[in-house]
Amino acid sequence: MRGYIYKVMILAIFGFLQLSLADILDILLLALMIFIVFRWIRGTSAMSIFVAIISLYVIRVIVSAFNMRLMTNIMETVLDVGLIAVIVIFQPEIRKFLMRLGSRYMNSAQGRAILDKLLGKDRKSMNISGSAAVNDLAEACRRMSEDKTGALIVIAHKASLEEIISTGDPIDAAIHRRLIMNLFFKNSPLHDGALVISGGRIAAARCTLPITERTDIPASYGMRHKAAIGITEETDADAIVVSEETGKISFVKTGKVTPIGNINELKLLLNTSLGEE
Repeated sequence: MRGYIYKVMILAIFGFLQLSLADILDILLLALMIFIVFRWIRGTSAMSIFVAIISLYVIRVIVSAFNMRLMTNIMETVLDVGLIAVIVIFQPEIRKFLMRLGSRYMNSAQGRAILDKLLGKDRKSMNISGSAAVNDLAEACRRMSEDKTGALIVIAHKASLEEIISTGDPIDAAIHRRLIMNLFFKNSPLHDGALVISGGRIAAARCTLPITERTDIPASYGMRHKAAIGITEETDADAIVVSEETGKISFVKTGKVTPIGNINELKLLLNTSLGEE
């Protein structure tokens, strides 16, 4: 009996005896948010900081439950300042998360259909007009693969790549196989970096891309693959990589690398990718 009374007293201190439907939903939503954040930062350096923040919040709840006003004020101040610090420190990760969240919706068929209606775009006409560009791009990749000419090509979609384009040299030219091959020719001053295709045209060359922070990348992938994974993780763009060592072609979408077996497989992927612009 005495043990039961102690349990009731402890529960009463923390206010868990009277739970409304709103309280239950509040707890479930908080648990869901913690679970999503945990999955997002699992395996990264941010994990230890996340655990520290959760620990500070638990301490704040405990001191508040015991009506320790001084400690409560101190913990509230620490958490308020810490929240601002976290936003500043993890600004790239937060931006990447929001970009992924928006890209996931816009990459869905329903999301693209709604945006096309708002912008008045005809997707069928875009695909038809882009068939020549698909053939030229695929043929350029095939020839560079045969010659083992390294190449990195980024195809922009809904997300703006103006920041990426500004790091390179502007071109603004139609997609043509000879132009692409000349840009990535080993002695060309523009062969380093990435070529960006936006709006159905070659926007810029020699662009600098963000490198992925993933640690599970196969050792056979070089800097081109890591850059392609990085840009497709942070934006909704697709990327094509031609390996300089092996000549193999890879298509990268949402951070996933797909080896290309033949030119027809690449054309199918490019038809979809260029049609999403």
